[in-house]
Amino acid sequence: MTVQDTIKSLREKHGLSQDQLAERVMVTRQAVSRWETGETQPNTDTLQLLSKEFDVSINTLLGKPRQLICQCCGMPLSEDEVISKEPDGSFNEDFCKWCYADGKFAYKTKDSLLDYLVGHMPNPDNTPDDERRAQFDGYLSQLKHWK
Repeated sequence: MTVQDTIKSLREKHGLSQDQLAERVMVTRQAVSRWETGETQPNTDTLQLLSKEFDVSINTLLGKPRQLICQCCGMPLSEDEVISKEPDGSFNEDFCKWCYADGKFAYKTKDSLLDYLVGHMPNPDNTPDDERRAQFDGYLSQLKHWK
């Protein structure tokens, strides 16, 4: 879905006119019209306001151009429902809601996350725990949070 389609769809889903949306995000009705026709796109600050207004991530507003993954555990962030939020309610597209919520990380150390993964992730091949831990560690070490 394109930016213009996403904005129009969300506006209509929330029962807002172009005038009402414009007022809520502090732009003109003409600006909203230009977004919906694809003539222009909202700037970064306006995308943040739209994200809060519609309770969707900026990635969703932009038509999901990026494949997001949690930079703590590596889980795909394919739906807004699993993306973490900051204390003010804004989305933090770097982390899942299980690793980061309300401004705090669930796993204080990489070892605590590794303990969880080894204990809870399926092990159909019966790989020894120390090998699994090393595999998880190699993957996690590539993520922004653990670098």
